[in-house]
Amino acid sequence: MRTVVFILALVMYSNINAQSVPVYELDTLKSVIHWKGTYAFQFSEHNGTVHFSKGTLQTLMGNVVGGEFIINMTSIDNEDYRNGKGPVKHLRDSDFFDVSRFPEARLKITKVEYLPEENIHRMMADLTIKGITKQQQFYANLDGTKNTFNTKLKIDRTRWGITYNNKLKDHSISDAVEFDVRLVFKPAPNAMK
Repeated sequence: MRTVVFILALVMYSNINAQSVPVYELDTLKSVIHWKGTYAFQFSEHNGTVHFSKGTLQTLMGNVVGGEFIINMTSIDNEDYRNGKGPVKHLRDSDFFDVSRFPEARLKITKVEYLPEENIHRMMADLTIKGITKQQQFYANLDGTKNTFNTKLKIDRTRWGITYNNKLKDHSISDAVEFDVRLVFKPAPNAMK
């Protein structure tokens, strides 16, 4: 009997605790990732965007405590491509992001530390690209009055098995890919399913 009462109390506490954490739904029309890829030994680069399918962010007392985002890899775009040239087709091919097999990437925030002196959040997340999950650290600014979240980060593409052209000397594509991320949220009634 005590065990049953304890389990019921634990379930009730978990439900109350889960409901007390505000969950914000990502506004996918206003949120965007700007990406930049460069060449290792040339003054040349490609820039573009990729968009989200959905996402949620959990906060507690104004600080981020978790979140999960699904990135629509089929939305990869770049400025040069609009002029009839550029790397978008190649980025979607099997030797890069293999978008036909992996149309989504996923980022799940696993650990958050608020740094009050700098008014930023240091985050650890599981980033899944091409079915490969690696931890990634980044720093983010959260503006609770505008429901926005901004971060800049670089990843080493080779950690996710994207090794195309990284051994060629003069025309080598840098292993580092830069991201400038702007997320806009609206209050969400439920967490992402």
